[in-house]
Amino acid sequence: MKTLKDAKVGQTVTVARVTGEGPVRRRIMDMGITKGVQILVRKVAPLGDPMELNLRGYELSVRKADAEMVELAED
Repeated sequence: MKTLKDAKVGQTVTVARVTGEGPVRRRIMDMGITKGVQILVRKVAPLGDPMELNLRGYELSVRKADAEMVELAED
C-alpha cells in the first residue's frame, strides 16, 4: 500500500488509515491526519526529511518516519 512518504510534491492525496501504535499514532491523529482528510504535499526537503503539507486549512511539517505510518487511499 502507498504511504504519505511516497507522495510527490504538488500531489493531493486522501488518507485511508493511520497505522502505528500508542502515543505515536495519537500524535499523528492530533495533528489532524485522520481517515478521509485530503493532504496537499507542498514541499519536501532536499534529503527528503521533513515534508511540508497543507491540510485542514493549515501547514504542517512531518518527518519521513511519521509519513510512513499514513496509508493513502487508491485514487
